[in-house]
Amino acid sequence: MNRDHSPVSTPAGATAAINGTTGAATADVTTDVTTDASAEMRSVALALAALADPTRKADAVRALNPAALTLDVARVWEPPQDYPGRPLQPELVSPRALKRRSMHTPQGRVALLHALAHIEFNAINLALDAVWRFAGMPPAFYQDWLRVAQEEALHFSLLTEHLAGLGCRYGDFPAHDGLWEMAQKTAADVLARMALVPRTLEARGLDASPPMRDGLAQAGALEAAAILDVILRDEIGHVRIGNHWFRFLCESRGLDPHEAYRVLAEHYAAPRLRGPFNFDARRAAGFDEFELAALTASEAEAEADGEPG
Repeated sequence: MNRDHSPVSTPAGATAAINGTTGAATADVTTDVTTDASAEMRSVALALAALADPTRKADAVRALNPAALTLDVARVWEPPQDYPGRPLQPELVSPRALKRRSMHTPQGRVALLHALAHIEFNAINLALDAVWRFAGMPPAFYQDWLRVAQEEALHFSLLTEHLAGLGCRYGDFPAHDGLWEMAQKTAADVLARMALVPRTLEARGLDASPPMRDGLAQAGALEAAAILDVILRDEIGHVRIGNHWFRFLCESRGLDPHEAYRVLAEHYAAPRLRGPFNFDARRAAGFDEFELAALTASEAEAEADGEPG
């Protein structure tokens, strides 16, 4: 296959028919997109990642028809200056600056759901970023991550609609930028991205979701608990996709996946994971027994070193 890896600017001049209609302008996107049969999947992903309005972004991603998109796996795209597209709020602060609130109070539950909405908004951008950024992968890679983006957009919509019923908008609370910071660190290497975003940071949600879900249910927030059930179900699949492509890349580069992960986690200063771990969900997401045992050993080492949980 002849692959032209020279960078090109984002496409211009196409119609902005994100929601399936033609001729609609996209005021805050430097890239015009179309979802008709002439649209190219990776350029559409970049354009949608550049959208700043979170509701428009989520709605547009959910409205995509992947089967109607063409695919150019060779093109290398350059993002616009203000990338990714994000609203002015929430204010982004250090994780240590965020207040911990109890799920036993209405305000605490709203703050928790807002934090989850922020994670899902970032996850939309992360999945779209994987689609447009990494050239030369098999077509199934791009199809997988576009499907992930659509599911993350659904999660964001479910959470923000529920928050609206509680009198809260996305952006009302500060948030941190940990997920996107790791995306920036791994922007030059798809193997590092697969290792450290879906398999590490996003996989933490597999561990955190069940106790959060149970806490919400015990507090009587049954609708919110049901949303977390949907999120956990889908996130198992997302992490499994990350595991699949991580192992695919390791095999193609002649690397042992366990050693490759250790080296990448050290090189990129990935956070040391702490339990309790949801081993059933992690097994369903494609982690093997060696990896699960390594989690337990790492936690024991952290406790011996006196690291806080």
